[in-house]
Amino acid sequence: MKTRAEAWKLLTAYTANKNLLKHALAVEAAMRHYADYFKDDAETWGMVGLLHDFDYEKYPSLEDHPYKGQEILTQEGYPEIIRQGVMAHAPHTGTPRAAQLEKAIFAVDELTGFIVAVALVKPNKRLAEVDVASVKKKMKQKGFAAAVKREDIEQGAQELGFTLDEHIQHVLTAMQSIAGDLGL
Repeated sequence: MKTRAEAWKLLTAYTANKNLLKHALAVEAAMRHYADYFKDDAETWGMVGLLHDFDYEKYPSLEDHPYKGQEILTQEGYPEIIRQGVMAHAPHTGTPRAAQLEKAIFAVDELTGFIVAVALVKPNKRLAEVDVASVKKKMKQKGFAAAVKREDIEQGAQELGFTLDEHIQHVLTAMQSIAGDLGL
C-alpha cells in the first residue's frame, strides 16, 4: 500500500497551485472524517481525497481529467480502490458510486470548495465563523460561487444518507479541524 507521504509527493509533483493543494487537504480531511464515521480505513479514504484532483492543473479538460490521472496512478502502482475512488468524484466519467468511499468523494468535493468560499466572505476569513446556516444561506444565492453545482452537494448528501444540514456539518467539522493548514 502506498503511504500518505508518497501520495503527497505525487500531488505536489503535478500541482503547484496553492489553492488546489489546499483543496486537496480539505477533501482529504472530509474523507478521513467520513472514513472514521463509517468505520472504514481513513488512510485509503484520505488518499482518495488527497489525489482526486492531482492531475487537474496539468490536464484540466473534461477529456483528460481524471483520465490522465488514472494512467499515472496505475503506472505508480496505486490500488484499484484508490483509482476507482478518484474516478467516482467526477460525474462526467460515468463511474458508478456503489461503495461508501465513492459516494463520499463525490459528496465532499464541491462542498469543500463552497465552504471555503463562504469562509472567505466572513469578516475574519475564518472557518470558525462558518456554520451550517451560513452555508445554506449562500447556497440559495445563485450568483455566489456560481460554478459550484448545488445539485451535486444535495445529491451527495442523499447518497450518503444524510440530510443536507448533517452533511454540511460533517464536512465543516472536518475542515475546521485543519483550518490552520487551509489558512482559514
